[in-house]
Amino acid sequence: MVQTPDSQLKVDSTAAKAAAGFYTKEVTPSKDADFEFLFTRAIEFRQETIYFIIVDRFNDGDPDNNLGPNPALYDPTKQKWGKYWGGDLQGVIDKLDYLKNMGVTAIWLSPLFEQVEESQFDFAAMHGYWTKDFKRINPRLVNSNESTSLFECNVFNRLIEEMHKRGMKLILDIVCNHSSPDVNGHKGELYDDGVLIADFYNDVNNWYYHNGEITDWEDEWQLLYCELSGLATFNESNIDYRNYIKSAIKQWLDRGVDALRVDTVKHLPVWFWQEFVGDIQTHKPSVFIFGEWGFSKPWDGKSVNFTNKSGMSILDFALCEGVRAALAKNSEGGFHLIQDVLNLDRLYDRATELITFIDNHDMPRFQSLNSDPEILRLAVNLIMTSRGIPCIYYGTEQYLYNNINGGNDPYNRPMMEKWDMDTQIYHDLQMLSKLRRINPAVSLGSQVQKYITLDVYCYVRRYRDSRCFVAMNKGDYVKIDIPSTDLEDGEYRCILSGRKFEIKNGQLLGLELKKKEMIILSYLGERVKGKTIARVQLNGVETKFGETVVVTGDCPELGNWDISKAYPLEYINSNTWFAEIPFNESAGKAIAYKYAMWRENQEPLRENLVNRRWILVPEGTVKWQDNWVY
Repeated sequence: MVQTPDSQLKVDSTAAKAAAGFYTKEVTPSKDADFEFLFTRAIEFRQETIYFIIVDRFNDGDPDNNLGPNPALYDPTKQKWGKYWGGDLQGVIDKLDYLKNMGVTAIWLSPLFEQVEESQFDFAAMHGYWTKDFKRINPRLVNSNESTSLFECNVFNRLIEEMHKRGMKLILDIVCNHSSPDVNGHKGELYDDGVLIADFYNDVNNWYYHNGEITDWEDEWQLLYCELSGLATFNESNIDYRNYIKSAIKQWLDRGVDALRVDTVKHLPVWFWQEFVGDIQTHKPSVFIFGEWGFSKPWDGKSVNFTNKSGMSILDFALCEGVRAALAKNSEGGFHLIQDVLNLDRLYDRATELITFIDNHDMPRFQSLNSDPEILRLAVNLIMTSRGIPCIYYGTEQYLYNNINGGNDPYNRPMMEKWDMDTQIYHDLQMLSKLRRINPAVSLGSQVQKYITLDVYCYVRRYRDSRCFVAMNKGDYVKIDIPSTDLEDGEYRCILSGRKFEIKNGQLLGLELKKKEMIILSYLGERVKGKTIARVQLNGVETKFGETVVVTGDCPELGNWDISKAYPLEYINSNTWFAEIPFNESAGKAIAYKYAMWRENQEPLRENLVNRRWILVPEGTVKWQDNWVY
C-alpha cells in the first residue's frame, strides 16, 4: 500500500463533486415542503479554510471611489494609519482567483456597513466598526457613483456571484453591541436605510445605555451595560433595536451572505444572543455563526458557558496564545502550552468548530513577535492540521507585517503589497486546504497527542478509518521513535516534503526531523455516502473504557429499535461523540430516535426520555446536536 500526495489529494471530477455534495449541499425549500427548510441545518464549516480581510487594506480595485464622501479621510500616501487607503469590494473580486488557487474556501470581510464620515483623534472608521446604517454599504467600498443601498449595489452582487461561482463562502463581520463614538459632537446617530431612527444625544426612545465607559474589566455589569471605549452602546432590552438589527442582518443573508462573524459578544447578555441566533437561523437555517469573546480561555467559565449556550461558536484565543507562546515567543513550556489548551476541549460542546488563528487585526502579527518565516510556516500549518476551523489573516502568505510600535493596532493592518503565488506558505495552504476537504479525519475527527517535548510535537487526527499523522520540530535535528501512529502499515509520502516513511505494526521508528521541519502523513478511508447524511453529535455523556454510544430508532438505518443493530458514534473527547449516519430508505421521512450505550457484559443503557423526533430532508446534509438525558 503506497500513499502518495497524488493518491491522497487528487480525485476525479465525479468523486470530487460527490464529496462536495455530501459535505456542503444545502437544501432549497419548496413552497409545498416548508418542513424541509426547517429541518435543514448548518452547512458544514469544519472543512473550510477562512481568510480574513480588512477590506480597506487589501486591494484598490476602483481608485475613483477613494476620496469618498469626505476626502479628508483618505490618505493617498498610505502613511497615516488611521485613514482610508483605498481597498474596496472590486479589489476583493479582482483577487478571488488568487485566493481560490491558494485554497481559501471562505472569506471573512471586515464590516461593510455604512460608517460615520468623521474622524476621532485622526482616526477614521476604515476598520468598519463605527456603523451609521446597517442597511447600507460603505460608499468607499463600492464603485464610484453606485448606490449604497444593499439591494441595489451591483458590486456587492457581483462579489457574491463570483464567490459562489468559485464555491467560496462569504462571512460578514457584524456588530450588535454598539454604533459610533463621539465624532465632532455627533454620537450614535443610527439610520434605517437612510432614515434617522436613533441619536445618543437625543435618545427619546431609549436605544442606548448611558452609564459611561467601562473602568473595571472584571465587573460583569460594566461589561454588559457600560461603553466600550466611548462607543454608543445599544440597549438590547429595547425591542425596536432588536427588531432593527435582526431585520438588517437578514437582508444581508438574503443577498447571499453565508456566515456571520459577530464582534464583542461578551458585551451583550446570553439571552440576547440566544434570541438573535434562533431568529437568524430560522430565517436561514444554513448560516454558520461565530463570535469574538475577547481573549477567551477554556478555564474561563464565562466564555465556555457562552459558547455552549449561545448557539454560536467563538474564536479560539486560548489556542492562539498557546501557539504564539510556544512558537513565536519560544516560551518556557514549549509545545506543552498548546497541548494544555487542547486537553480542555472536553469543556466545549463544539470544540471542533472553534475558529483557530495565530494573529488578527487586534494584536501584533505573528512575525512582529518572531520574524523567522520558517517558524511562521510551522504555526500556519499547525492550525491547518489541528482541530477547529483555521483562519488566516490577510497577507500572512506574503509574510506581511509592520513593526512600528511593536506591530500593535493599527500597524498590524498594512496594505497588501504583493500577490506572489510561489511563496512556501501559499503552496502549503494550497495542499493543506485540499487535505482538510478530502480527509475527514482533519476536519471532523479527534486529535490525540502521540509524542511531545519542549521542541517536538506529534499528533494524529482520527475519524472512522481515516487518519492524518503530524510531526513537527521547532528545534535542532532529532531522531525519535513513535510507538503508535494509528496508521495502517505501509509506505507513506509526506504531503509537504515528499519524504517517504515506513509504518510497521503501527509504529514509526527512527523518525528523523530536521530543524524546523514538519511532516504530514495521510490515510484515506471510505467516505460515508447516502441520500441524506445526518451529522450526529452527542454531548454530556460519561463513558468508561469499552463503552460505545449508539443511536437507535424506528428506521432500518438505526436498527428498527433493535439495539444490537444501532448505529455507533465515534469518540471525539470525553464530552463529545460524533458520527455521520447515511439515510437512504428513510430519506425524506419522519423518524424517531434516542441514544443508548453498548456496555461490555451489561445490559445496554438507554436515554431516559421519550423518543426524539426528526423529519429527514430527501437529500443533503443535516446536523443533530443533542445532549444526553438520563
